[in-house]
Amino acid sequence: MYKLFKILVFVTLIPLMTGCSKEDKGIGLIKEVKLNEIDQKMVTEGKEFFQKKCSNCHRMDEKLIGSPLRGITKRRAPEWIMNMILNPDGMIKENKEARELFEKLKVRMSPQNMNEDEARKILEYLRTEN
Repeated sequence: MYKLFKILVFVTLIPLMTGCSKEDKGIGLIKEVKLNEIDQKMVTEGKEFFQKKCSNCHRMDEKLIGSPLRGITKRRAPEWIMNMILNPDGMIKENKEARELFEKLKVRMSPQNMNEDEARKILEYLRTEN
């Protein structure tokens, strides 16, 4: 029983130790995102938005100006990702994980003036880049 308790405590503390939490939804308008099967039409449109708005700073597997994004949907909640896209200043100001990322990279993510639909399509594209 004690061994099971230790395992449960350890598993509960992993997100705190690694600085990543899938429960952290971030700061912004996005409170809940329902994910279903991958929508290929959204992926295609999301990839186009990503190339236009994000690829100047982000790559999937290497740090450019911003952090590498491959696997981001496994490390962050979908709401957090969309809030970071739509509200980078608010996230850096009020969200611990975003602020720590900013302090590590020394670069502030620029607002891209995207709407919720565009951000959701980028999220869908990122889901395929794990």
